[in-house]
Amino acid sequence: MAHTIKIAAAQLGPNHLTSRREDVVDRMLRLLHEAASYGAQFVLFPELAFVTFFPRYVLTPEELEPFFEHGDLLTSPTTAAFFSEARRLSVDVSLGFAERTPEGEGFNTSIYYSASTHSILSKYRKIHLPGFVDPLPDPNAINQLEKKYFQPGNLGFTAFRAPALVGITTEHSDSTKVPRSSSEREAMRGDPIFGMIICNDRRWPEAWRCLALQGTEVVFCGYNTQGYCPELAGTSPHKPQTKAEAEAAALVDHLLVMQSNCYMNSVFGVCAAKAGLEDGNFDLIGGSSIIDPKGKILAMTETRGDEVIVADCDLDEVKYGRSAIFDFDRHRRVEAYALITGQTGVVEPPFLR
Repeated sequence: MAHTIKIAAAQLGPNHLTSRREDVVDRMLRLLHEAASYGAQFVLFPELAFVTFFPRYVLTPEELEPFFEHGDLLTSPTTAAFFSEARRLSVDVSLGFAERTPEGEGFNTSIYYSASTHSILSKYRKIHLPGFVDPLPDPNAINQLEKKYFQPGNLGFTAFRAPALVGITTEHSDSTKVPRSSSEREAMRGDPIFGMIICNDRRWPEAWRCLALQGTEVVFCGYNTQGYCPELAGTSPHKPQTKAEAEAAALVDHLLVMQSNCYMNSVFGVCAAKAGLEDGNFDLIGGSSIIDPKGKILAMTETRGDEVIVADCDLDEVKYGRSAIFDFDRHRRVEAYALITGQTGVVEPPFLR
């Protein structure tokens, strides 16, 4: 039986400080319906999907709190209807949001929602937080304050299986999926194995390898990436860049890490951006893509607005890389990798005499 899933990435155009959550959710519902009309069985939405990218602002605690989600997304008055509609359409979704825990902790979080079980199957909290704890002294600088507003993720890079996807072609209807028998499940080689990362995590190969070592077949990555942010990346006093050059380089960097990590781990990669000009001043790149285990782009957005892309992902393609060049069991040499987990910063060799 085919081991193919039709996957969609739903790119969002800009959200602004003045954007209402209800309006954003309405846009997401339109994208969800469009993806379902193409037969998508799963849709990925961006990092911090419901709000503007607020870590660029210096906010008081009172100003900050409305950007966070409190409690269960499946029952929240603002977001419950979105997940109910995903269930009606029999389409799984993953999306990012700012999570405030009952203990008061803040995380940059993504979740995987299963339509067949009407439950959140897995949660991931962003580990590689970029930027700074304190605002930059230059009042004209573009701040990146994720380290101020979020704590590093504490759930690790955890793979999980998603039910009721493989071997089913989703023709949009109001009917729910029929549970499979044990023999059918065995014929399908098991439910697919997924993993989630968020934005800056995609630049760290350790994240991908941790997921690949658990058999992950598809890695999902939502992101909000500033095109021009000289305080963080892309330009230096030795090699200054114009705004246009920095934005072009940011897109190249994004695709480079997505494609190379898909290839080096023999996984499909799906990434969804929040893109465009937020709040009239902050330009986020697009480049939402679906990439195969050889690093080939199967589909990519053409705009920086609300847009859906779809691709058929044959998960048997993952097996080829995992049985050849990237057969981890045969070729990895963990005894040589101690620096990866034993050292954080750079330690240079001694100077020559």
